[in-house]
Amino acid sequence: MGREAGREAADAVRRMQEHMLAHLREPVSMAALAKAAGYSPGHASGLFRQATGLLPFDYLRSLRLTAAAKRLRDEPVRVVDVAFDFTFDSHEGFTRAFSREFGLPPADYARRKPPVRWFLPYLAGAPGRDGAGRVNGMDEKKETIAVFVQAVDRPARKAVVRRGVAATEYFAYCEEVGCDVWGVLASIKEALYEPVGMWLPEGMRRPGTSEYVQGVEVPADYAGELPDGFELLDLPPCRLLVFQGPPFRDEDFGEAIEVLGDVMERYQPELYGFRWADDDGPRIQLEPQGCRGYIEARPVRSVAGSRPAV
Repeated sequence: MGREAGREAADAVRRMQEHMLAHLREPVSMAALAKAAGYSPGHASGLFRQATGLLPFDYLRSLRLTAAAKRLRDEPVRVVDVAFDFTFDSHEGFTRAFSREFGLPPADYARRKPPVRWFLPYLAGAPGRDGAGRVNGMDEKKETIAVFVQAVDRPARKAVVRRGVAATEYFAYCEEVGCDVWGVLASIKEALYEPVGMWLPEGMRRPGTSEYVQGVEVPADYAGELPDGFELLDLPPCRLLVFQGPPFRDEDFGEAIEVLGDVMERYQPELYGFRWADDDGPRIQLEPQGCRGYIEARPVRSVAGSRPAV
């Protein structure tokens, strides 16, 4: 498939995904999805499966079940009402589907609220790489950009993390652990912030485990359930310099990460009264979202003082 044809196919799949998201609580037909895609039903279904690995209605069911799980976690609602809200024909059918998806019945989930693997797929259209290793849709010229920098203090807290083996960045981590850790982290109700990627300082690593992990920060007294393979990591108080780049097109996320990385590499915190303090805590990477710009944070200390007592 040529580059332009590939982009057209990705755009068609994205339109189907957006149609599903807009109609989670309404019946959705293959004819409607095909109309959104601009192709015949058979061709649209084939494109969707090629892009996502799932047939359209399997994908839609997982979207609905994750939305239902979020309601059961956050709202005092009856299971039967949630079932009907998301177009399931019966309480029994919803319970079977929910149990297959998450490994426990919806009533148990509403009562215990354990971390489970939510279905949080990316919209199609994220770039692949061409034969030269360049990220599709990006040119090699880098323009001057405005980067917002601020210092924030984090108190003592914990993080629920999943370690890899030897990964030093996201793609290697996905190969070692899988790309579905984010969905588990997003389901933790006590999370203080959104899930993040973390580069752990040497003192927080264990022999045979990775520098790069994924995790979510939780209160220092967190005592919730931990999914298999996850653990709690103590994070001491620290100060972070947070770097936020400008908004970018979603397909250009690779370039946005690279450009902000160059800015951070050249940044001289001493000019502003700080020094890098990488042993104080993880360097943090937020999910690249074009609408807000790419965001990373790195620990610092005051040149004249120690870590903040917060």
